[in-house]
Amino acid sequence: MKEYKTISEVSGPLVYVDIDEPVAYDEMVEIETPDGEVKRGQVLESSDEFVAIQVFEGTEGIGQDASVRFLGETLKMPVTEDLLGRVLDGSGQPIDGGPDIVPDERRDIVGEAINPHAREYPEEFIQTGVSAIDGMNTLVRGQKLPIFSASGLPHSDLALQIARQASVPEEDEGDDEDSEFAVVFGAMGITAEEANEFMDDFERTGALERSVVFMNLADDPAVERTVTPRMALTTAEYLAFEKDYHVLVILTDMTNYCEALREIGAAREEVPGRRGYPGYMYTDLAQLYERAGRIEGQDGSITQIPILTMPGDDDTHPIPDLTGYITEGQIMMDRDLDSQGVTPPVNVLPSLSRLMDDGIGEGFTREDHGDVSDQLYAAYAEGEDLRDLVNIVGREALSERDNLYLDFADRFEDEFVDQGFDTNRSVEETLDIGWELLSLFPKEELNRVDEELIEQYYVEDEAEAEEAAAAD
Repeated sequence: MKEYKTISEVSGPLVYVDIDEPVAYDEMVEIETPDGEVKRGQVLESSDEFVAIQVFEGTEGIGQDASVRFLGETLKMPVTEDLLGRVLDGSGQPIDGGPDIVPDERRDIVGEAINPHAREYPEEFIQTGVSAIDGMNTLVRGQKLPIFSASGLPHSDLALQIARQASVPEEDEGDDEDSEFAVVFGAMGITAEEANEFMDDFERTGALERSVVFMNLADDPAVERTVTPRMALTTAEYLAFEKDYHVLVILTDMTNYCEALREIGAAREEVPGRRGYPGYMYTDLAQLYERAGRIEGQDGSITQIPILTMPGDDDTHPIPDLTGYITEGQIMMDRDLDSQGVTPPVNVLPSLSRLMDDGIGEGFTREDHGDVSDQLYAAYAEGEDLRDLVNIVGREALSERDNLYLDFADRFEDEFVDQGFDTNRSVEETLDIGWELLSLFPKEELNRVDEELIEQYYVEDEAEAEEAAAAD
């Protein structure tokens, strides 16, 4: 292990060191200041004459008199099944006051890409207990389904709700009866107040027992945020493919992660891409998102829910834009619904789950799931269009049919979407609520539902049914 005292420059989170022999990219580094403080770093750029090192704990106190030691290995995550129930910082160190981690093995955090030929197509349903997701934008095992939020919206509450409620329904376990469900929660750049709320909720609900939590706070070095999701995903891969867990990985907030990439790029004086973000951000995000999936012959799976806040509520911003290209849909949170008190404020119209059709229906959920979802979507979309018309001509100018769709749109938001953050609905309960709402319409309006399903599930109005029976 060679030691250098040849620091030439300190720029933001980066330290530049002159060297006389090659150093590997991503190699781990220890930097010791004259007062004995040791900081960890990682080689970000390497040439024959110098290396650039990103320092995880920040560069404060590092001067030209500091010593630099190259450790000859990449950053590794100590993994073990005993990580369940533990809380770690953004670089994988325990912060819950528990014992030191005794790992089964130490794994490179970069991970290994899943061979596309070995990927198993995602098609098994995951129940989140949230009707707007389960009913309209279903999550399946092995999928990556991001939540697009905005500043001030309660995406943290939705993340916690999913973390404590998500499960694989018993009837969907099939050959995986021995597989268990686990959550890996990675928080990046959150405030201390948010961190306390997360931990209070995890401990209060008992969700911590089946979770591994990584916490990178807002006052932690930004460079550490580039490590946190990789630590979380490495842990998830071990639990999924070595211990046969179905792992749900929740990463919040990916916007803070991308800001850290931009900060590092600026310190390296890179030519920026769109809005100052690095040109390689698409590749970097893909390296994270594509670590979700299922592997043939393996019982476990990794499902990802990345959460990001859209700067300026702009869904064309580079972060949501690139995320949308890589992932299989998105859950959109809506500021207008939030202002009306709808919780969670999920707007189902721009939301999408591209794998939903493969994860619903007989064998996974109820046979009426797809038809109910399609009819609810169509009716709500028509109700939304009519709301715009009402603002122009007034409700009195609309027909009885139009007013029925307006009433449906209001009730859909109040009864289907607005369930609160503490209500855990089974998919059967979600579909039953959907049928109650669809039964507002006469049967001839349900043109997206099979007639046999209408006969089986349509909720007859009791008064009308009694009148019809009396007439007969």
